[in-house]
Amino acid sequence: MTVQQPYVLHELADGIATLTLNLPAKLNPIARELQIELRDTLERIRDDREVRAVILTGAGKAFCVGADLSAMTPGEEGKSLGDQTAEWMQSLSNPLIETLRTLPVPVVAAVNGAAAGAGVGLALAADVTIAARSAYFYLPFLPKLGIVPDLGCTWAIPRRAGRARAMGMALLDERLSAGRAVQWGLIWACADDEQLLEEARAIAQRLARLPAHAVMEARDAFEAAERHTLAEQLHYESERQRELIDRPTFREGVSAFLQKRPPTFPGR
Repeated sequence: MTVQQPYVLHELADGIATLTLNLPAKLNPIARELQIELRDTLERIRDDREVRAVILTGAGKAFCVGADLSAMTPGEEGKSLGDQTAEWMQSLSNPLIETLRTLPVPVVAAVNGAAAGAGVGLALAADVTIAARSAYFYLPFLPKLGIVPDLGCTWAIPRRAGRARAMGMALLDERLSAGRAVQWGLIWACADDEQLLEEARAIAQRLARLPAHAVMEARDAFEAAERHTLAEQLHYESERQRELIDRPTFREGVSAFLQKRPPTFPGR
């Protein structure tokens, strides 16, 4: 009897959950079953107070190559493939990205190889994205298929790298190397291939020591800045300080600074 391997491997050590997309023979396409398993795992992590940070990576040679085009066939009578795909995206793929973006712990994407199509959106949904030097980012949607980038690509790329570079990635059918992605500000850093997971763990360990609310405050602050005038953002900052300065984490930070020691923050 053949035993089905998990679509997502889950390892927890020292407060860091490492999630590995596990369809290496197909280069980790974002198959429907994989999305379901990944979202279920993330929901469990949301409720697990032992977890202080998450690493998301891929098994084998690729991080994630996007949709499994060979599996995209109309399955329900009376529905076009477009109708079915949009419904799946709205019920599964979009909530998956939103779940990643709203986890109460920081997420590190360790892009170990190709991130193509929807795989780019998955990689950029993390708070910190790093990549192996051999990795690349590729948007085939419009040049190869005549469809728009999805899973948040059109939201994340211009915010990280600017609209001009987002348009180039969308239209010019070119692979963006990990090194250039760093130069553009699309990702945080790249590492030698054999050091990628070690670097990801080192980053996750640093993030795990942050105040429990730090990542959510950072996300909210930078997203607020996208829609605010300078005056509105200055007011936002002062109002957040009104609340945060009265929390125990600030008192611990000040005490640690005065005592010349690292601060120790409680878990969530």
